[in-house]
This record gives sequence, C-alpha cells and structure tokens, in this order.
Amino acid sequence: MMLKKKSIMSLVLLTVFAFPFVCGFVPAFAAEKEVKIGVIYPMTGPIATVGKHAKDAVQLAVDIVNDKYSGLSFKLAPTTGLPNLGGAKIKLEVGNSQGQPEFGRAEAERLITLKGVSALFGCYQSSVTKTASQVAERYRTPFVTGISTAPDLTERGFKYFFRTTLTDAIFADNFMTFLEDLNKKKNAKIKNIGMFYENTEFGVSTFEAIKKSAAKHNFKIVSNIKFPFGSAELDSEIAILKKDKPDFVFCSIMISDLILFVNTSKKLGYDTAGMAGFGGGFMEPELVKTLGADANYFMTRDVFSLDLVNKIPLLAKVNKLYKDKYGVDFDGNSVRAFVGMMVLADAINRAGSTKKEAIRDALIKTNYPADQLIVAWDGVKFDKKGQNVLGKGIIRQIINGQLKTVWPFNIAATDIIFPMPKWKDR
Repeated sequence: MMLKKKSIMSLVLLTVFAFPFVCGFVPAFAAEKEVKIGVIYPMTGPIATVGKHAKDAVQLAVDIVNDKYSGLSFKLAPTTGLPNLGGAKIKLEVGNSQGQPEFGRAEAERLITLKGVSALFGCYQSSVTKTASQVAERYRTPFVTGISTAPDLTERGFKYFFRTTLTDAIFADNFMTFLEDLNKKKNAKIKNIGMFYENTEFGVSTFEAIKKSAAKHNFKIVSNIKFPFGSAELDSEIAILKKDKPDFVFCSIMISDLILFVNTSKKLGYDTAGMAGFGGGFMEPELVKTLGADANYFMTRDVFSLDLVNKIPLLAKVNKLYKDKYGVDFDGNSVRAFVGMMVLADAINRAGSTKKEAIRDALIKTNYPADQLIVAWDGVKFDKKGQNVLGKGIIRQIINGQLKTVWPFNIAATDIIFPMPKWKDR
C-alpha cells in the first residue's frame, strides 16, 4: 500500500514538473540568466547632467544587445541577448559617484560585493575611475572606462583595467600638431601657450601632458593656472591670464566652472585668439544651452562629431535612436560611453561566461573592427597595459551654436574661425 502511494506521488510530481515543458512553458527556475554590469557615474551634483547622458548612452547600448535591432549592423543587434550565453540579457546596476573619488570607491565595493556584478564600467572623472578601479583590481573584477583619459590610469600595472578612449597624452600631442598646422594654414604665429585647469586628477594630468608635449614641439608655457573645482568665482585667475597674454589657452574644466569662466571673461573683457578644452564642459550641450552665442568659437578635443555621418554609416542611425529616446544628440562623452559598453558586451559574449577571469581574457583578445564603431577610429585593440591603441582624435569648434569638425583640416566640416572675435566685436 505504501509503495503504491509513493508511485502515485512520483507520477504526480513528474506530471507537475514536465507539464510546462510539454506545453511550451519554461518554469521560473529555468529562466534565462542575467549578466550584471555595474555602471558608476555622477548621477547627482554639479556634473550630474554628464552622468545622465553617459548612463543613457550605456543603456542604449544594452538595449541594442538585449533586444532585436535588425536595422543595425552591430554583430549583437539582430539577436536577443548574448547568443554565446544562451540569450542571457545584460542588467545594469547603477552606482552614483556624486563626482567624488571616495563615493566612487564605495560604489565599486557595493556593486561587486552586494550586487554581484561580473564587470564594472565608468566613471567619467579620472580621479573617480582611479579609486573605483583600485577596488575592482582587488576583487579581480574587469573594469572598462570609455571616457576617463588620465594617462597614468593605464600605467599602474593593473591586470583587470581596460580603456577604450584615447589618453590625454595622445590628445596633447594632437593639440600641438594642431597648433603647428594652424601656424602654417592661418599664419597664427602661436609661440606661447597657457594652461587653465582644475585641481583634480583630470586637471593635473592634462597639464602634465601639455607640459611634456609642448616641450617636444617647441611651444612655451607662459601661464600655468590651477583653480579649485567647483569655484564660486574666477576673477583673480582670469586676471592672471590677462596679464600673461598667452597666444593660445588650453583648459581642463567641467561644465559649471566653464560657464563661470566664460561669464567672468566677458565681464572682465578677457580676450584670447584661441581656446580649446580637454573635453569636459566644452563637449556638453549645457554650454550652448546656457550661454547661447557666448559659447561660440571655443574648441575642444574630441573623438566624435555628427558631421562625420557620411564617413561612419552607423552613426546617423544610432544617434537617431539616442535622440528619439532621450531628447539630445550624442556628445563626445556619451558617444564614448556607448562605444565602451558595446566593446564590453562583445567581450562578455565572446567569453561565453559571466566568470570574471573569462571576461578579462576576452577583453585582452579584443580586436573590435572599425565598421562596428560610431567614431572615426581604426578599431579597438588593447595593448599589454589595457590601452586601446587604435583610437584617433579630432578638434571641434562651436560655430553658430553647433560643434563642427575643424581639424584635421583634410576632414574638416567647415573652416576654423581664428582668431576668436573679441567680446566687444561679437
């Protein structure tokens, strides 16, 4: 009797567990896996707008991987999820650095230990990326940055750190070549340069890069001005620029400080023939939105421009998706965040695993082709330090409220306006 009851119970259990499969249903315990990736950006604070744009770009990249986008030629666009992981979808776990290194470190710790992410991505400011990636290295967790440019980030001997964007050292060399070309094309007669930079990892590293590159190219630094990030006023610093009179000024400055800088320069009547930024606030839509015509003629180093759509087939399509969803065009920061996440997703798919060592090994072997990018690079391939060696830089200038490619001159979308008109002549 007991044996018969056991047989009946076994039959019932078999029916309960087998019925969903027979009928085409999959029970919850067999649902497809998720791949958790931690993303750290400044979601609050003075540069929260930058963080939002970057996070939105990362989310779009994840959407393209997770859902079917048959109209795009990305390898992972036509499928649902990551094919080598059985269709597993990427889930973002977002951390808020608040633009501060200590918060970036804490968020990295939280995302790894409590959220169980397989990789980390971020962080925008190099100082935050430095502390967050130290945590990742300790936990042997792959860390990819798409935006942070401080050269020493890839000089620490880390085994789990990878950077898809160019370094400030490369950008600095681009700037010096640009000045040489400007002297030839416009008879600019630039000899002396100034550096105006914030007292952060970003600011100090870019100054060091400019100092080294200027020496190699025989330009003299006559103005070396470091100011506090998040300044309440910049009158005294700009007065020094007026006194030193550099022929060309390079800046490392975030959006809120840059808006203050421009307004103060106009108030004090400080004019310079040319000024270019290491990205930062110069790349932000908020600059033109806030300052209007006063933002014109400033320049920035960049890796991306919408006026390159004829040279990069994917760019127009992906930018339309981004703008339709978030209401703004890509900028140099958000586009690099998008590229970095696509490269990381490709590596995870090639790894075919959520294991951190497998993802790291796949990143090491990355050879991401140019036709899969929305920037004018030759591809993404990492050297032994984790630095992409196939990136290229451009210079853009704000003309009639829009950033336009003005260098290299052979691919320029429009002629550079140099010297900048003086405030009284605008």
